[in-house]
Amino acid sequence: MRILENIISDRGSRYAVSGGPCRSEDDAKAFLKELKRRKKFAKATHNTWACLLGDTPLKNDDGESGAGMVILRMLEREGLSDHIVVVTRWYGGKHLGGDRFRHVQEAVRLYIDALRQADPAPG
Repeated sequence: MRILENIISDRGSRYAVSGGPCRSEDDAKAFLKELKRRKKFAKATHNTWACLLGDTPLKNDDGESGAGMVILRMLEREGLSDHIVVVTRWYGGKHLGGDRFRHVQEAVRLYIDALRQADPAPG
């Protein structure tokens, strides 16, 4: 499990992103359960996630309408399958409007960059 905390802050809302290998819906549930063992993540306003199991998409907005699809599209674009990515938001009291989607995209981008740096593709 890789977690990048406090990566984005906007009008009181704070974001983190995490992820790891995921080969089934049960793996996704287990990943979220493990993440939420950390009290901070269990108390988050949203733990939005997505993963591609081969060609089968799985996603959950967790109340952040449309955010799961944003993550899923980025995973598809990057060709990152069998890997779950969770964007966590702690709501800061002010609505962010469309900026929330930009923050989700930026969180996923930061995660994918960190993943690539840790395990660069051969060749």
